[in-house]
Amino acid sequence: MKTRITDLFGVEHPIMQGGMHYVGLAELAAAVSNAGGVGIITGLTQRTPELLAAEIAKCREMTDKPFGVNLTFLPSLSTPDYPGYVKAIIDGGVKIVETAGNNPQKWLPGLKEAGVKVIHKCTSVRHALKAEAIGCDAVSVDGFECGGHPGEDDVPNFILLPRAAEELKIPFLASGGMADGRSLVAALALGADGMNMGTRFIATKEAPVHENVKQAILNASELDTRLVMRPLRNTERVLVNAGVERLLEKERTLGAALKFEDIIEEVAGIYPKVMTEGEMEAGAWSCGMVCGLIHDIPTCDDLIRRIMTDAEQIIRGRLAGMLA
Repeated sequence: MKTRITDLFGVEHPIMQGGMHYVGLAELAAAVSNAGGVGIITGLTQRTPELLAAEIAKCREMTDKPFGVNLTFLPSLSTPDYPGYVKAIIDGGVKIVETAGNNPQKWLPGLKEAGVKVIHKCTSVRHALKAEAIGCDAVSVDGFECGGHPGEDDVPNFILLPRAAEELKIPFLASGGMADGRSLVAALALGADGMNMGTRFIATKEAPVHENVKQAILNASELDTRLVMRPLRNTERVLVNAGVERLLEKERTLGAALKFEDIIEEVAGIYPKVMTEGEMEAGAWSCGMVCGLIHDIPTCDDLIRRIMTDAEQIIRGRLAGMLA
């Protein structure tokens, strides 16, 4: 399948793996790229630029296909060494960067000079237009269904994607609720040039996470995610568990008086506990409503092959047949 995204990134299929904390390691990124998609290493999962450089080198040994690095720019008490991370990306020869969080404008000149294509994650049309205006090559448009941070507008992809198509000139990916060939065809029909999948790629054989995490996704339905940290305007969609229920009870009890410090036990340091150690009740970890559409744990190659086969059958068979 040929779209503006496959042309932009030089890949076979218009499918990108989301940058996920403690999930986007070299093993998964390489598997997705080897299957013809765009694999993504999550930059800030690596605690230092030196560790990111090593992860990039490891991925390079596992694939000769294009892969990218996610770099999330967020305010924090101890700001990461962003210049060091950008240098590791450029020195590692990575040509695709997925930015997220705060405006990446100050980092674009250096990335562009190195021939890096930048795709920025956006949860609204206005943010997507800003990304286009500052020179991003593409955007990932994240609907309300998505795992992680859906923004504060609560606009689902059935509205957000065609609105993006009306306004944007640059290519964009659909993110949130993407799982299979139906998702890809729907995304293309609504104006996107491909799709970004996060939660679906956690439930694959190559995903370097505890088996408990994969089974939790398989066991969940579309009703099993919750929105947390909404009072702090840092809304995140997570899979419900005992830790999340404690967090929600604190939100209900404290109301407008809630502070981040009140919920730190349920949100800080949770990812290694869940993803590495398999402690599924520890606290909040990102998961999309799409878990209701995930019923198996295939290899990345089998998953992407199935998506592309099903998408072609839907387009050539079911949809074309309706025109007869």
